[in-house]
Amino acid sequence: MTTVLIISILLFLIYSALIIYYRQGWVSIPQFEAVVLRGRHTTKISVIIPARNEGQNIKDCLDSIRDQSYPKDLFEVIVVNDHSTDNTAAVIDEYAGQNIKRIDLADHIGDHLNAYKKKAIEVGIQQSAGELIITTDADCIVPPNWLQTIAAFYEMRHPVFIAAPVSINCSNRFIEKFQALDFMVLQGITGAAVQKQMHSMCNGANLAYQKEAFEKVDGFKGIDNIASGDDMLLMHKIFKRYPTKLLFLKSKAAIVQTAPVHSIREFFQQRIRWASKADKFGDKSLFPVLLIVYLFNLMMLVVPIISIFNNVQYSVFNIQCSLITVWLWMLLLKTLIELIFLYPVAKFFGKQNMLKVFPLMQPFSIVYTVIAGWLGKFGSYEWKGRKVR
Repeated sequence: MTTVLIISILLFLIYSALIIYYRQGWVSIPQFEAVVLRGRHTTKISVIIPARNEGQNIKDCLDSIRDQSYPKDLFEVIVVNDHSTDNTAAVIDEYAGQNIKRIDLADHIGDHLNAYKKKAIEVGIQQSAGELIITTDADCIVPPNWLQTIAAFYEMRHPVFIAAPVSINCSNRFIEKFQALDFMVLQGITGAAVQKQMHSMCNGANLAYQKEAFEKVDGFKGIDNIASGDDMLLMHKIFKRYPTKLLFLKSKAAIVQTAPVHSIREFFQQRIRWASKADKFGDKSLFPVLLIVYLFNLMMLVVPIISIFNNVQYSVFNIQCSLITVWLWMLLLKTLIELIFLYPVAKFFGKQNMLKVFPLMQPFSIVYTVIAGWLGKFGSYEWKGRKVR
């Protein structure tokens, strides 16, 4: 049991150092204030939106993009309808003549695919006219100066790939609040990782990249057999070619709001899908981090069970305590360290008030990380009504 104690403390120390490192990375990102360049922008933008059975959400999404402050003659919106069986196509067609056009993926593919979303984005890019590709999802709502802010950042900083912030627009339901907090943690890590050029992290709900860069890395070639990863796997391909040209856009004017899932089952399906990419990355710097996070959470789940059968007192820093006492201290310190990391992230997103429920969600976070991580590697999941392995 001494070995269990030593391993537990070692994992805790490594995990804590990692979280503090991410905090330093996040706070070091300069906040970008967009300069109003109305009439002086030159960047032609193509917004690509893959959509499958999003009839209930896509109208709000398209309204928010149609009403952008960016000059109408400098952007187009291409919605790629991915075999929708609801009224998605009809809703898109209501915007005909408003800079928004529909492409049906069924007209561009033949055999069965495993990566429909990647194919949808690829088809959209092939028919785009923009220099800068921006992707979002059909259940997202973008702020009025979204395109203007991204364009100003692109024109001033000259990146080839921009990871931008995403926030979950949640209600007071527990599952939605939990998602919003968990997602905010991921956003903080994303910004820190990009800033530190540590590893490839981003979210496809708010991405921008040069069309030329996409073509030079052969798009999704080599990763087009993987169902997920239209964001992070592509990011890594671009990072390998342009290692200093990837930036995180830390601007409140660029925060995209995305919808939460509404049930625990949907939540697990989503997180299993995300976890399924873990061993697919060419980015070898990410796997050790994911492994440490997984092992630490596994330890936090297993140690209380072990302690039931072990009442031995240990000496930790000359203090006599049981295994469960050590675990409780680690849980407390884990929560405090994560709050130290999360506070500046929550402040950026304007969600500091949500932090008061963060400690209550620790047990659920530990359990879901272990289950989703395991099933992401060895299980299967459903995505948009399709079963994927």
